[in-house]
Amino acid sequence: MKAPFSVFMSFITVCVLLVLLCMPVAVAKNAVAQADGADSASSPAIDPQSGLFEATGKNLVVAHCSACHSPALITQNAMSRERWLDTIRWMQETQKLWPLGDAEAPILDYLSKWYGPRTTSRRQPLAPHLMPDK
Repeated sequence: MKAPFSVFMSFITVCVLLVLLCMPVAVAKNAVAQADGADSASSPAIDPQSGLFEATGKNLVVAHCSACHSPALITQNAMSRERWLDTIRWMQETQKLWPLGDAEAPILDYLSKWYGPRTTSRRQPLAPHLMPDK
C-alpha cells in the first residue's frame, strides 16, 4: 500500500496534468477567435464542458450533435451554412442522424455564425517584445 503522501502527490500530479491538457484548448480557441478578427468583448464565453461558444443555439447543438460525437469535431471545423447543411444531410443519410425538425434552422444559425469560414488561417503577429533582438 502506498504511503498517504505518495497518494496525495499522485492526485496532485493528475490534477495538474488535467489542467495543463485543458489549457491549450481554451488558448487555441481564443487565438482562433482573435485571428478571425473577433475581440474577446464580442466573442461569447466558451463552455468549459463542451468547448463550444456560449450563444443561442448551443444547447441544441450539444443535444443533437454530442449524442454521437465529441463537440471537438465541431470546433475543428469552419464551414459555411451550406456546407454545415451538407454535412448534416450526409450524417442523416449515412450515420443514422435523426431528422432535426424545427431545431435544424437554429443549429445551422449557430454553427455558421460561430464555426463559419475563417477570414484568416494565420495567427496574429508576435508582440514586439517577444521578437528576438537584431
